[in-house]
This record gives sequence, structure tokens and C-alpha cells, in this order.
Amino acid sequence: MFKLFMKELLRLLFRVEVDGIQHFQNTQGRVLIVANHASFLDPVLLWAFLPGTLTFAINTRIAQLAWVRPFLRLARVFPLDPSNTSSLKALIKHLRQGERTVIFPEGRITVTGTLMKVYDGAGMVADKAGAVVLPVRIEGAQYTVFSKLKGRVRRRLLPKIALHVLPPTDIRPPPELKGAERRKQAGLKLADLMTEMLFLTCNTHKTLFSALLDARRLHGRRKKILEDVTRQPLHYQGLITRIVLMTKILEGNIPAGSTVGLLLPGSANTVALLFAVQISGRIPAMLNYTGGVKGVASACATAEITTVITSRKFVSMAQLENVIACLKQQGVEICFLEEEAAKFTFADKLWGYFRALGAGFWYRSAPEEWNQPAVMLFTSGSEGTPKGVLLSHGNLLANGAQLGAVIDFNQRDVILNVLPLFHVFGLSAGLLLPLTTGMFTFLYPNPLHYKVVPEIAYDLNATVMFGTNTFLYQYGKQAHPYDFYSIRYVFAGAEKLQEEVRRLWMDKFGIRILEGYGTTETSPVLAVNTPMYYRAGTVGRFLPGIERILQPVSGIPEGGRLFVKGPNIMLGYVLSEQPGKLVPTRSELGEGWYDTGDIVVIDDDGFATIQGRAKRFAKVAGEMVSLVVVEELACKAWPDCHHAAVTLPDAGKGEQIILVTEFAGAQLDELRRMAQREGVPELWLPKRIIGLQSLPLLGSGKIDYGHLQTQVESRLMEAS
Repeated sequence: MFKLFMKELLRLLFRVEVDGIQHFQNTQGRVLIVANHASFLDPVLLWAFLPGTLTFAINTRIAQLAWVRPFLRLARVFPLDPSNTSSLKALIKHLRQGERTVIFPEGRITVTGTLMKVYDGAGMVADKAGAVVLPVRIEGAQYTVFSKLKGRVRRRLLPKIALHVLPPTDIRPPPELKGAERRKQAGLKLADLMTEMLFLTCNTHKTLFSALLDARRLHGRRKKILEDVTRQPLHYQGLITRIVLMTKILEGNIPAGSTVGLLLPGSANTVALLFAVQISGRIPAMLNYTGGVKGVASACATAEITTVITSRKFVSMAQLENVIACLKQQGVEICFLEEEAAKFTFADKLWGYFRALGAGFWYRSAPEEWNQPAVMLFTSGSEGTPKGVLLSHGNLLANGAQLGAVIDFNQRDVILNVLPLFHVFGLSAGLLLPLTTGMFTFLYPNPLHYKVVPEIAYDLNATVMFGTNTFLYQYGKQAHPYDFYSIRYVFAGAEKLQEEVRRLWMDKFGIRILEGYGTTETSPVLAVNTPMYYRAGTVGRFLPGIERILQPVSGIPEGGRLFVKGPNIMLGYVLSEQPGKLVPTRSELGEGWYDTGDIVVIDDDGFATIQGRAKRFAKVAGEMVSLVVVEELACKAWPDCHHAAVTLPDAGKGEQIILVTEFAGAQLDELRRMAQREGVPELWLPKRIIGLQSLPLLGSGKIDYGHLQTQVESRLMEAS
């Protein structure tokens, strides 16, 4: 009777909802219930809303607290000392008797807002007892006064709470594993299960604007979340007001359903315009202004863009006059943002403010709109013609949720985003993730300002940065040792992180760079190193919700070609051969499977190492040689310069490797000596070395291999 009373009281106070309860009711036999630990309220919630009699395994130290002891009389309690082997054995015996037992594998209430360290002992208990694991996600309790997140989240008196019960899972490792390795793998599988639980229970079936409104509701409309070089910070209300005003620019000028080109730098206005295009029923296409006349014109033709929105000031500063002239000749209408904004009257601004204030009432997205295009980006074109990539609202929100399940971001974080918004890493991880989760973001439009960026990080007290190997190396060289004093996380992507850059940041700033891996087509992150699971030289472990298959490649003994499938995989391509037409994601494995084209090795603990793109292997005398390995060898020989390897046909050996370097005195003999020290075969060495003053780079900082290949071929042709 008292349990029923508590259940109704909690339901009244916190509007508690329970979904998936059928999984609990249908599970038979030995069951270990695992839950995240969000607050002191958690055991009471599980006791009240999960039917039947449960045993709670509680840390002996917690059980001895005076204020806890009265509550222990309400339920069956199993005092547990995780450091005591006999205590764990007793719990295993208890489970074997068929007693449904609840355990919090983190062993403590979260102080980060997300999952903390998961102890191996809980996984071992389930394994030894032959019990299935039933995951339960407690959502919302972290916002109550009973949590330990004061100052980290906006706590409220009576927030809504939800309990998500997931299907039972058998986490027992293969029978051949024994001893400490078996315990480790059981613990790893349990940690992965709980991470997957956090992701699966996130609602990503909504539009980006809906997620922005939800974030405003959760964190407060006065929460500052965005700033650019104008140094005028915007709170949620200010940003949404600007978004609503921007929709007036589109009305009557651009047909609904069309694709709109945005040729703009990383700024608050660009962000507002991005959302405005989406909520007005159009598709924003982020144009790469570093791609030159040919690149921008090609993108507009591929996407059938008839209107491009830009800024006169930006066109002048970035020297894009030739691009604009070419687009006009192509029949593209150019809309200048300053001229349109000057038309806003005081009445318009007042209308925008109040309409933004009530956006939660008038904005309603269609049920399937989450799976509709949210943005079009373009592949870098580092090895060929750029393609349009259509990402849905669900793709982008899913990838943010996947990252949030493994990294403890919180609303006190300050994101310094120097990556351009036409680059998926800068758009998704550097902007949309923080906007929809309450983190403050500072947009700096030029990542090439190597001395300025560290100063901004210092001035902002930035805690999170995203960058590429090239940019991080330059920031590391130029920065004062104290510039990054406040940084918690630095994430590297888009290109391989060199050991010299990793060492520079650790030695100079004491910061461990977290390398990740992804593609434009995957929104973008597939794998990442985290504070909890880190292995230098790898790109980390795969994010939750991603299926993966490695297909063997002839001539490459280790790993295979990576195919992936998941909620973050793009809707499809728009190709220059079929302008404006969506070609859905498909590979030889079927619908929804994306062929990354990368050769990947995954070890027993799930850490992935990228061997290189399949296209970036040379077949020399019948042996497959990774061009990435050649480049890494050059980096070790001459660490302060850029290096790139390309291939040319060879009549005798099939292909020959050409190393292009910025190091003026590069000699093949020196590279050969380095290869001998590193154990790299003689066959893998380049046939010749070509020096260039500077290698061609894309806007993301990656080497432009397509342009470089053309340069090398032209140079060798002239020499012959």
C-alpha cells in the first residue's frame, strides 16, 4: 500500500513516465537490473515503478549513512563492498537464487551529467551468475535538487522524469576467455550496453529547430549560447528571434522546397540563416568559399541552386568578386544579407521577438520531418569531383547524441569553433551539438590565424576545441604555454593526427588530444578516443548505434574495407551527373550501408586504426603499400613540414610512389635510414622526392590530393 502511495506521489510531483515495462515483465530467470545513477532519488523511483519485489545492491559505505538507513527498511537491500571478493561472491549466489537485483554499476551518483566509470565487478557478477542484464535509463532526475550537478545544469524543483526499460541482454563473453581477461571483457560489454542505453533513449526524431526550442525550455531563454567576432553574445531568445526575422528574407523571394546556397563565414547571422532556411521549408546548402570559382559554381550546378545568400562585406574581405561574377553569369541570383536586413523595421523586430517567444506554440514539424533533408554539404573533393551530401535532421541530432553518450559535455563548457561551417565537423560537432545541449559556442571565421586563435581561447576561458592535425600543429607552435590553461578537451579529426602534434600538445600544454574519425557522409563522427577509453595512434572506439562490417581486401593482410550503417548515415548523394536528384545511400551490402572506402583494423578492445583510404594504397611489385605509412615516415624524418605521397604508373612495378614535401633538403637516403629504424620495408620507399614551397590545402586544412596529383604530373611531364 505504501509503495502504491509513493508511486502516485512521485507521478504527481515529477510526472513520471515509464516506457518499455513489458521488457521487465517478460524477462524470466536470473535478472540483473542495471541503471545509470542520476540522483539520490533513483532507488526510490525504481522501487516504486518496477513491479514485484526487488533487491537493491548498495555500497556498504552509503548504506551506513544515518539519513539513508530509514529508507533501507522500505526495500530489500544487499550491502555490497566492490573491493571485497567475498561480497561479490555473495551477490552472485543471491542472483543465482532467482532474486531480481538492482545495481548501479557506476558505484556513485554522476557529477558530470552523463555516464561515469562503470566497474567491471557488475559485469562479472552477471557473467558468473548466468544472469541477463536489463538496462534502465533514468532521465530527468539529474535536474532535481537530489542530484549532484549544482552549477553544471539548471536544476529545478519538479522536473519531468522518465524511466526507459530496454530489452534484456546477455553480456557473457565467449567461453574460451578465462580469468582477468574474461572479467575485463564482461565489464567492457556492460559499459558498452549502458552507453548504448543512453543513446537509444535520446529523442532524435525531431527537427533541429525543435531541438533548439527544447534546449531553450531546458536551459532557460536567457542562457547565453552563441557569440562571434562582433563580440555580441546571443542567448536562446535572441538567436531564435534572429531566426524568425531571417525567414522574412526568404518569403516571396525564394520558392519553397528549393535549395538555397549560403556563401557566408562562421557567424551568428549564418547560424540564424541556416535555421531560418530550414523552418521556411527550404534546404540550406553550405558553400565552400575556399573552393574557388570552379568549386562554388560546380556545387551550385550540382544542387540546382538558383539563389545564393552572401554578404558584401564578406565578399570583399574574402576576395570572392570573381566567384559572384561567375555565379551571376550562370544565372544564379545573389542576395546580399546587409541589404535585406536593412529593410527590417522596428515593427518587424517587435513581431520577431514575440513570435520567437511563442515559437513553442506555433512551430509544429510534420511527423516524418526529422528524416527529411536539413542541410546539404559538399565532400572535400581531395581525391575527385565534390559531391553534394544530404544530411537529415535525425542524422545530425543522432550524431550529437552519440557523442554525448561517451563525452561528458555540460552547459558550463565553452566551445571555441574555428572550423568553417561548410565543413561537417565544424557544423555538426562544433555548432549544432552545443546549441542543442546548452553549451556556449564562440565562432571564429578563420582557422588560419594561428597566433590569434590561442589568444581567443585564453580570453574566452575555452574548455573544448575542435581542429585538424594541420591547424592544431600551428596553434601548438604559436601559442603561449598558458593560452590553453582552461581547455578540457581537444578533438582532432578530418586527417590523421601525427605523433609530433600529439607530443607537442602534451609536452607544452599538458593536453591529450582526442583523435576521432568520420566522414561528411556520417554526420560526421564514427569513432573517437575518450577520457575513459583512449589509445594513442588509434581513432578510438566506435560510437553507440553504429553497425560495422570489415570486408577483406586482397593484398592487405590486416583489417578490411569499412562499411557502416546507423542513424547518422546520410540520406544520400546529389551528383553532378544527376543534378538535384537524391541518390539514396546504398552499397554492395544493401540499402543504408555506406562504404567508407577506408581500410581499418579493429583490435580486441574495439579500438580502430585507419590504415588509409583504399584509393590511397599503391600496388608496387604486387604488394599493397599504404601511402599514409609513407607520409608518416616522412613526418618522422622531417617533423616540421607537410608531406604527401601520390602515385604514378610504373612500367616495371605497376605503380611508383612520389613523395612531395615542403622540406627543402629532403633526401631519399635520409628517408631510407628512417625506414630502417622504423622497420619499414625498402619496397615501400618512394621512387623520388619532389619539393614544393607549400602543399595545396583545402579549407578544412587537409591536403588537396586532386590538385597535388595534377601538379606532380605536370611537373614530371615538363622535366621529361
